[in-house]
Amino acid sequence: MIKIRDLEYLDALDIHRHFGKAAEACHVSQPTLSGQLMKLEEQLGVMLIERHPRRIMLTPAGEQLLTKARRVLNAARELETTAKSLGDPLAGELHLGFIPTLAPYLLPKIMPALIQDLPRLEFFLHEAKTQVLLEMLNDGKLDALVLPWLDEMQGFEAYELFNEDFVLAVSRRHELAGRKQVKLEVLQGHKVLTLEDGHCLRDQALGYCFSAGAKEDRRFQATSLETLRYMVAANIGITLLPKLAVSELAENPEIRYISFQRPAPSRKIVLLVRQNYTRLVCIREVVAVIRHCMRDV
Repeated sequence: MIKIRDLEYLDALDIHRHFGKAAEACHVSQPTLSGQLMKLEEQLGVMLIERHPRRIMLTPAGEQLLTKARRVLNAARELETTAKSLGDPLAGELHLGFIPTLAPYLLPKIMPALIQDLPRLEFFLHEAKTQVLLEMLNDGKLDALVLPWLDEMQGFEAYELFNEDFVLAVSRRHELAGRKQVKLEVLQGHKVLTLEDGHCLRDQALGYCFSAGAKEDRRFQATSLETLRYMVAANIGITLLPKLAVSELAENPEIRYISFQRPAPSRKIVLLVRQNYTRLVCIREVVAVIRHCMRDV
């Protein structure tokens, strides 16, 4: 019978691609990890690992087994967590994922309340791009995500938290700088600065811009909202920024933030969990706290 510990060894080896680092992550010696994986190969009668002097990789059979192994590991972790939560559903570890265009501005608003209202929960926070977070959630490495809703998230369970408007950011020297409010159509004919590929904010902002007749400024793609702000301040272009980022960032006299007339472009922020996730009592409490914190957004 295959042991769960052997599957953990295989998972760690795939992540680290190094026997020593994988053994360290599993808190065992390298000979122990290597020996157990060799026994697993003998037991199954297939080669799972390609062993080269300078690199380690899984064989096609190893990749197939690992896909199923991660489902087993995920189920085992959830079983353990469920067993612990039977005594106290609002205790234990909770791993939450956030995207970089939301985490720096949202976490200061919600974490003090989460820690105060749910003191027996130990929060672990992870920041990454959307696709990476979705994979981690699906693999059971995260319990929940807080991020903007996308249609591709239909396979998950979503709890709506709040809607966040976009604002238009322009240089004080820009022709629109004197406006207090504009219609989305004012973007027609303009080129808009964006984030690089992989940020869901990029796709959402561009969707609104394209619908208004604007074009993407392909001369530059930023890696962060801060970079976009500096580009706008230098009058290199204009951009759309989420409202939370504007309210939390330091004042810059070179930038003017202009709100949109209703209906304003916005993004729906949700808390996402796997379907059939077992710790729903805990999740609902987290959702309630975040909704309360963000009720005035």
